Amino acid sequence: MTAKTTEQARPFSPDDARRIAFGQHDDPFSILGPHEVGKTRFVTAFDPGAVKLSAVAGGKTFPLAPVDGAPGLFSGPVEGSDAYTLRGEDGDGNTWDTEDPFRFGPVIGEMDEYLLAEGTHERIWKVLGAHTIEHEGVSGVHFAVWAPNARRVSVVGDFNLWDGRRHPMRRRGTTGVWETFVPGQGEGTVYKYEILGANGKTQPLKADPVGFGSQHAPENASVVRDISGYGWKDDEWMAERGARQQRTAPISIYEVHLGSWKRKADEGNRSLSYKELAVELVDYVHDMGFTHIELLPISEYPFDGSWGYQPVGMYAPTIRFGPPHEFRDLIEAAHEKGLGVLLDWVPGHFPTDPHGLGRFDGTALYEHADPREGFHQDWNTYIYNYGRTEVANYLISNALYWLEEYHIDGLRVDAVASMLYRDYSRKDGEWVPNKDGGRENYEAIAMMQRMNVTTYGKVDGIITVAEESTAYPGVSSPVDGGGLGFGYKWNMGWMNDTLEYIKKEPVHRKYHHHQMTFGIHYAFSENFILPISHDEVVHGKGSMLAKMPGDEWEKFANLRAYYAFMWGHPGKKLLFMGQEFAQWHEWNHNAQLDWGALKDPKHEGIQNLVRDLNTLYRAEPALHVRDTSPTGFQWIVGDAVEESIYAWVRWGEEGDRPAVVVSNFTPVERTGWQCGLPRAGRWREALNTDAGRYGGGDRGNMGGVEATEDGWHGQPASAKLTIPPLGTVVLIWEGQD
Repeated sequence: MTAKTTEQARPFSPDDARRIAFGQHDDPFSILGPHEVGKTRFVTAFDPGAVKLSAVAGGKTFPLAPVDGAPGLFSGPVEGSDAYTLRGEDGDGNTWDTEDPFRFGPVIGEMDEYLLAEGTHERIWKVLGAHTIEHEGVSGVHFAVWAPNARRVSVVGDFNLWDGRRHPMRRRGTTGVWETFVPGQGEGTVYKYEILGANGKTQPLKADPVGFGSQHAPENASVVRDISGYGWKDDEWMAERGARQQRTAPISIYEVHLGSWKRKADEGNRSLSYKELAVELVDYVHDMGFTHIELLPISEYPFDGSWGYQPVGMYAPTIRFGPPHEFRDLIEAAHEKGLGVLLDWVPGHFPTDPHGLGRFDGTALYEHADPREGFHQDWNTYIYNYGRTEVANYLISNALYWLEEYHIDGLRVDAVASMLYRDYSRKDGEWVPNKDGGRENYEAIAMMQRMNVTTYGKVDGIITVAEESTAYPGVSSPVDGGGLGFGYKWNMGWMNDTLEYIKKEPVHRKYHHHQMTFGIHYAFSENFILPISHDEVVHGKGSMLAKMPGDEWEKFANLRAYYAFMWGHPGKKLLFMGQEFAQWHEWNHNAQLDWGALKDPKHEGIQNLVRDLNTLYRAEPALHVRDTSPTGFQWIVGDAVEESIYAWVRWGEEGDRPAVVVSNFTPVERTGWQCGLPRAGRWREALNTDAGRYGGGDRGNMGGVEATEDGWHGQPASAKLTIPPLGTVVLIWEGQD
């Protein structure tokens, strides 16, 4: 075959050749790779580093001719049907052999393609992202990304000198998905996507929206991670966690920011790794009697100061503490100790970093185009377009991903209020009403409902928790009844009211008595968790201890009394790290907790108290089994305004011993204080916050009281109590002689 004949037979036009060479072609697989022309197989390949390029097949070498006007492009006939490789040669005589990525067929199957196009693929991470596979007998990585408005998408990395012309991807019909198989790559490959927008402009290089790994900040490329084949050994936990997380179970959560819980001062002040945390953190939380660890977001994020609440890699556990399998080591270690793990999940917004989701394919793809809907002024972040099916599916699939792939036991959904309302933190004229002219964000509501239906329906025993600060009805009610479908909701109202009360000098508390009782009016309207979270101990708010009024003794006593009030109150419990031993300083994400404070017996006393509160809460059904039911609570006295005393009964199921909680929020010891009790007989003083082991003065009831059938406070029995100053006591009925 003559050169002229070859030129005429080439299966592309000169314009196609130029567009391939200059990275402008929107269908590179129609030109590159093997193509039949008549009965002749032609191979066309692009390698801008080659002076000569040949195809090697069946033990023979077939030189490919350079294409005029298209530097780096070679084409020519290759006999037979054997698989071929490419052999390049530069001007210095150096040679190299490579697989041709364009000789491989598609990877994504028809059903996946259909579901992706429909926006109903529940497990998009199985298809999109970067997967190490063997394809047509060759090992490599399959890359797939959604970019429906792009003219060209290429995967780039060190393996191709970050040259977007070398690995342009194949468009998959109407799905908006682009894919390619890159032979020879594997675990640890660093990559991004180069996207040519619909306007012909090249976007900033983008990290993979469904990537499983990332570089260490400030570098921000995605990294190929093989997340298969971990080999979980937590079957026993997985089988029983549903019972451990239901509304009748004791749930006491230790909220943790992994980067600042503990650090290695002698190793550059580094944070602990996932594997170290699997030992030190898990053992500590188990020893403290908590039932769950809640992690501030660990989805990859670029800025440490966001604490993870501005994630870029929604499918990538942050590399700050180790690779994905080591994160699994942490989860499995927790499960081995009987601890559940909750993950803070952020579907409310995402950062504007150029490598992130913003204007991903040159258009407002994941976000709303209109900043009145698509931009958070408070956080300088984009808002997801929940009404776009593919975007809602991306988020819902992500929720399922963490639960299935990492055995996470539940998701605490951040900033739900910001999603519920279109006018959240906006002035008039700065927001777009819904189709009915109202402020509710119907699309976000539908996304959250679908997320809850999907996760509860697909994964046994999990829970979802809403951080929601408004009075939106039915947050933890079933979707089929019009609710949002969450399992639990943070009780922000209780938190705000009680913290405002406890910060006041005792002499003024009688004027704010209602702040400690008002929460009961709505305590059973939702399945509540009582949170003292990280948000309460940052940005100048001070630590929990620093909030307390009075001298040092009073501060510690106030805090002890308040914690016992909280543990005795209906609702599950959450405490942010460091507050369990009352560190003086507010939380600093750049430093470890003030562990040195535990050398002081007063701090150790608070730690002992929290451990004992958790132990008592778990041991006594009356303190937890009806946390979300009004039948589990009864006031004894809620109007002792002048004395700032509160007393109530916690009831369990039939046959459970009742518990009585009495709090005194003045620095005055109350001796001989007659307290109505629901039953006569022996009441054990199960906990007294003034005990010496907690740093108190050992004022109390000598281990218990004997209640007589002298009615008081509307109760059939009563006993005279000693209520220590700024103290809370918990009494457990032990029966009658």
